[in-house]
Amino acid sequence: MDLDQYVRFAAALLFVVALIVAVAWMMRRMGLGGATTAAARHRRLGVVEILPLDAKRRLVLVRRDNREHLILLSAAGDLLVESGVQEEFLHALAEAAPHARPHGEEDGAP
Repeated sequence: MDLDQYVRFAAALLFVVALIVAVAWMMRRMGLGGATTAAARHRRLGVVEILPLDAKRRLVLVRRDNREHLILLSAAGDLLVESGVQEEFLHALAEAAPHARPHGEEDGAP
């Protein structure tokens, strides 16, 4: 290989790297890049759990501002099954707590 071919190879490599950097910079400017700011780490919306029911339906538990919503997704349409799931779960736990027995305690044990 001649020195000319090495120079052309290096120039082409630098051109491709510059294109990758330019595209990454443009994607970040448009908001398509990775979330690196502190505000982006504290997201208000998130998927907690997904449960497939069959080939066309699934239940999705979505968290929004510390509230959870149970949504049924299907080909026929989407349906909000229940809202405020977490509050009801915590309320049911609080009601069951006084009635709960310590582990290993029998009915007739003192």
